[in-house]
Amino acid sequence: MDRDPAAFALAAARGILDSEFRGNLVIGDGCDADTLRRSGADRADTFIAVTEGDNRNIMAAQIAQYLFKVPRVICRIYDPVREEAYRKFGLNTFCPTLAGANLVLQMMEEKR
Repeated sequence: MDRDPAAFALAAARGILDSEFRGNLVIGDGCDADTLRRSGADRADTFIAVTEGDNRNIMAAQIAQYLFKVPRVICRIYDPVREEAYRKFGLNTFCPTLAGANLVLQMMEEKR
């Protein structure tokens, strides 16, 4: 799902959405329950929120988890403080900011 129809063309040009893609391509706002329902979120077994914005990801993930009762909801949150807080509220979250920092630390600690 994306608000910008050009995003699907760009993904196809990069080879991400090829003829084997079996998902739904829906143009719309992922924070809107009707749009999520149109995308099939109400029948999904997994929902992944990975927009560029924490607020949209959190909102969409909570709609999927609490309104649609999706069994597995994964939510990307860039802000480490928010990520920790929402994980405590029961969202299955990951924070690329922390993952990146940990990777840099690991690379710095490697012996040469």
